[in-house]
Amino acid sequence: MYAYDELDRTLINERVSEFRDQVKRRLSGELTEDEFKILRLQNGVYLQLHAYMFRVAIPYGTLSSKQLRRLAHVARRYDRGYGHFTTRQNIQFNWIKLAELPDALSDLAEVGIHAMQTSGNNMRNVTSDQWAGVAPGEIEDPRIWSELIRQHTTLHPEFSFLPRKFKIAITAAEHDRAAIKIHDIGLRLHKNADGETGFEVLVGGGLGRTPFIAKTIKPFVSGRDILSYIEAILRVYNQYGRRDNIYKARIKILVHELGIEKFAKEVEEEWKAMGDVGLTLDHAAIEEVRSRFSYPAYEKLPHMPDELKQAAHDPLFERWRKNSVSAHKVQGYSIVTLSLKPVGGPPGDATAEQMDAVADLADKYSFGEIRVGHEQNLALPHVAKRDLPPLFKALDRLGLATPNVNLVTDIIACPGLDYCSLANARSIPIAQELTRRFANHDTADLIGRLHINISGCINACGHHHVGHIGILGVEKNGEEFYQITIGGRADENAQLGTLIGPAVPYAEVADVIEDIVEAYLALRDRPEELFVDTVKRLGVEPIRERVYATR
Repeated sequence: MYAYDELDRTLINERVSEFRDQVKRRLSGELTEDEFKILRLQNGVYLQLHAYMFRVAIPYGTLSSKQLRRLAHVARRYDRGYGHFTTRQNIQFNWIKLAELPDALSDLAEVGIHAMQTSGNNMRNVTSDQWAGVAPGEIEDPRIWSELIRQHTTLHPEFSFLPRKFKIAITAAEHDRAAIKIHDIGLRLHKNADGETGFEVLVGGGLGRTPFIAKTIKPFVSGRDILSYIEAILRVYNQYGRRDNIYKARIKILVHELGIEKFAKEVEEEWKAMGDVGLTLDHAAIEEVRSRFSYPAYEKLPHMPDELKQAAHDPLFERWRKNSVSAHKVQGYSIVTLSLKPVGGPPGDATAEQMDAVADLADKYSFGEIRVGHEQNLALPHVAKRDLPPLFKALDRLGLATPNVNLVTDIIACPGLDYCSLANARSIPIAQELTRRFANHDTADLIGRLHINISGCINACGHHHVGHIGILGVEKNGEEFYQITIGGRADENAQLGTLIGPAVPYAEVADVIEDIVEAYLALRDRPEELFVDTVKRLGVEPIRERVYATR
């Protein structure tokens, strides 16, 4: 966990006071909605279909148990008893009253949580691998660099009014769990030939109306230079980014139109022209941030404790362990993923009671720490293997032990037309129906790793473009239809999915997905061949023929 200093606490509290005054002026009519809009957006407040939506930042996906309890309090006191975890390691509350928002922000500020820059045309929440600091084989903890970037970009005057929103993600592991290639800037920590730690810098990723996979702009930037290099990228974007057309304002469009070579040249020239602007990170500055991260005092534990051997006789426990428990860099410990995707439930939602209970379990079994993942699940990053059996029983009682992590019912979905004023179609009911169709665990295991992503509109908050199966809601003559893509992925081999055929009406979506899965099972080369690999090997056409033959 990172310990915020007095400067952080002062900044958050002053922001609350400032927003309280802005809300007061809006409620009195002194500010019009148009005047208030830019102010509320920079404090994470959207005007949605039924009410204001409040988006809270969870920097690099790390929460303390105290913070999670406070989120539960906000859900219970100001909302309808639940929150929605997003693909960018935030949490959203959908029913908060405008008059009560300053109080909610004040309550969160007491435990070091804020909503600054979770919306608006500025630098958004910096995200990272939810296993950061505990993943085997990791170069180093990427959250240290995430925090350095967070400090530099929060309320940065030059980058608070960018042409469009801007997102950064960082990973330090071989397997990319942070989806860095679909971000405006993606950073991959690695070491050069001299053993120096630095970053491969990727630019121009993003989904929405015009999706792109990020491209490498520089194979290696030293850690000490990463802030100045990011600033050079942002300066070029700020200067050349389109402000006349919202659909062409993202940096991905600028990179596409200039070409990656020309864009890289512009950034390099800007970087060199900046010279010494006080952004070079010396060893002391990096170590200061590093020192403010606390790590558990791990015990020396056996690899296979007796408690785990005994629990292996329970088939329900074993199914969960094999699905939801992952290797930890310290012997005797595990990383445990908590599925927020129960059968028939809205993906990513957690009730106030569940959040309180998870906070208690984190205190008991995970040194008081919780992580939020890109896939809209939670994780306990420091669980002793001997504690896995009682933890499983506790999670099962809470409805958080569904053994479907990375399987067909571990669906990523945006709130869709049930909440969002921008949506064309519903997302949540589609996800709920699919979890019912594939509820049988043996069937899900037979299918293997398969990611379904659902978006209710072209803005792609559900990241449908990079789902192994992507579902996009569109409107046709006042009715909900859905376009379906296959073959996308968001990991280190990220690619965009391919449209499989004509859009289908709401009532047929689940049937089409079932047919796609059946086609895959018939066409895969061997049981171990993943869906996305079958699509890569065969292309879309063989699956299209089977799915649309009778339609």
